[in-house]
Parts: sequence; structure tokens; C-alpha cells
Amino acid sequence: MVSEYLKQNTASYHDAAEKLFNSEKIFNKTFTLEDYKKIIHTNYLMLLHSEDKIFNSLSDKYSQKLQLNERKKLSLIEKDLKSLSLTNQEVSHDLEFNNEHEALGAMYVIEGSTLGGNVIAKQLSKTEGFDEVTFNFFGCYQENTGPMWKNFKEVLDTEVHEENYNEVLSGAKKLYSFLLNVN
Repeated sequence: MVSEYLKQNTASYHDAAEKLFNSEKIFNKTFTLEDYKKIIHTNYLMLLHSEDKIFNSLSDKYSQKLQLNERKKLSLIEKDLKSLSLTNQEVSHDLEFNNEHEALGAMYVIEGSTLGGNVIAKQLSKTEGFDEVTFNFFGCYQENTGPMWKNFKEVLDTEVHEENYNEVLSGAKKLYSFLLNVN
């Protein structure tokens, strides 16, 4: 299954992202508003540079199966930017996906950030200093986070054949590399 293949082969990228964003501080309640601004800003840049490219790369069969209209997050994270008094930016980096499989791999990174983001939002909402924070991006699916992730993985595992695993992995690595080096 491609979802397991991606999980195994992107683990070091995932760990690097957690380290970059000081994730351990979220759970020991020492995560600050400045830490949160960094994580939102970086995820914003990731979405700004990738979301349209990903969605435009996917064929119509994925539109319905993945409920793509419900998965758009750029406008949500822009609300978070505004509430944190951070400024929107223009696309400033080259980030291209060579095919639909790479786009699916990149989408895996974004959907994974949403899954983890739901945990982050719940934890930070109980942390001092986050009373006024809106979690539009990290809380985008609310109680549907689990089902949305499960649907995404099922579609990946059903539609992507083993000969395309490396292309999907390539897309995931491209987006993780962008995320880790954008600042």
C-alpha cells in the first residue's frame, strides 16, 4: 500500500519538520505564540506554492473521490495569518509537480499536516496564551479529521499502483523539502 510506503520513506522528513517547529514544546505547554506564528507562516508558504498546482495536476476522477473542494486550505490559513497580524506573500519559489502521482505525494504531506494539526489545535487551545487564537487551518476538518484522512489514504491505496510509488514519494519529498527550507 502506497500510504505505508510513504509513511516509511518520509519518516525522516516528518521528524525534521517536528524538530523545525519545536513540536515537543506543544505538549509540555512551553509553545509560544511566536512558535505558532512560525508554524502557520511556513505552512502558509507551503500551501501558497503548492495547493493550486496540486489540484490542477489531479484528474477529474480524484475530484469526487477525494472531495477536493473540501480539502482546499489556503483561504483558511490566510484567515489565521490575518488574525496573527502576519502578511500574505506572493509566490516566490519554483515548486513544480511533474505529474499526477507527484501531486498526490505532495497532497499526502498537506493532509498529514492537517491530521497532526488537529492534535496541535486541541493541545494549544488548552495552553495559556492561545485563548484568542483561531485554528482555521489546523482545525479545518473539525470532527471529520479522522474520516477525511482515512478517505485520502483509501483513495491513494486503491488508485496508485506499485509502479508509481516512487513518483508519489518524489512529490512528497519535494513538498517536505520545500517546507523544511522555505524560511
